[in-house]
Amino acid sequence: MEKRRQFNQGKCNWIQISSHNSDTITDLKEKYQLTDEILAYALDRHEQGRVEYDGDEGTLLVVFNVPFKKQPDNHYMTKPITFILKEENIFTFTMKENEFIVPMIEGILHQHPDQSIYSLLFHSLLSISESYFPLLEEITAQRILLNDRLRTHTTNKNLIALSDLSVGLVYLVTATKQNAMLLESIKTLEVYRKMKANEKEELDDALVEAKQADSMAQMAADILRQLSSTYNNLLNNNLNDTMKLLTVWSLLLTIPTIVTGFFGMNMDLPFTNSAFSWGIVVVISLGLSLWLLIILWRRIK
Repeated sequence: MEKRRQFNQGKCNWIQISSHNSDTITDLKEKYQLTDEILAYALDRHEQGRVEYDGDEGTLLVVFNVPFKKQPDNHYMTKPITFILKEENIFTFTMKENEFIVPMIEGILHQHPDQSIYSLLFHSLLSISESYFPLLEEITAQRILLNDRLRTHTTNKNLIALSDLSVGLVYLVTATKQNAMLLESIKTLEVYRKMKANEKEELDDALVEAKQADSMAQMAADILRQLSSTYNNLLNNNLNDTMKLLTVWSLLLTIPTIVTGFFGMNMDLPFTNSAFSWGIVVVISLGLSLWLLIILWRRIK
């Protein structure tokens, strides 16, 4: 489905495409002379963040990573939104998962109705970068809560929740890093030299927010990685302590078995005819067990 809106006193057009059927693609080719290569990038649901400028066609392509508002599979994910700028037209290609960007862009147009297509692009990218902050703050809050729970109960449920946070952060860290890099790379393109001073300033503002989102995501990932490593070491230590205890008990239980088995042989042995033979065997077993326990305790310490 195609949605069109004019702005900047009717000089510019915003065309929003939310359904990618063959008729829509054909209309875009015929009306706006968009190339197959550009449309292929725009329609790829798994496209990574990228920026390209075709000087011959005068077309700027920006693929920007947008975070989900919900958590599919119990962790955050991202999906790309594509901006195409050609002549005085700006195209946005959205998916179901990131259509919340559409009212955001409408709000930007309402606040700044006389802006250029580049200003609209950079204002939109700035708002998208800002949308990462609530998610990163939510991850921080969940991490603090899980840390408190794990201090008291290191359960599989809490460890799985910690793993889900780590997986979500991988998506966010990768997305924010790509976003910051592609905004930086716009400054190296030919189209950057054609931008007005205010448009370059708006690009710098969007770049600052993208770098801040990248920094916050990286810091959250580092903290979570350290936390996961700490609990992994803790579980390994607990397992080692358990194995030590089981080893000591198995060795201690071996001594009475050996002693009683030795005195159970059908042959003449010391103390076998004594009225206190059973007690003597018990004392020998306890003595040897205590001796072994002392040796093992000293080695463990």
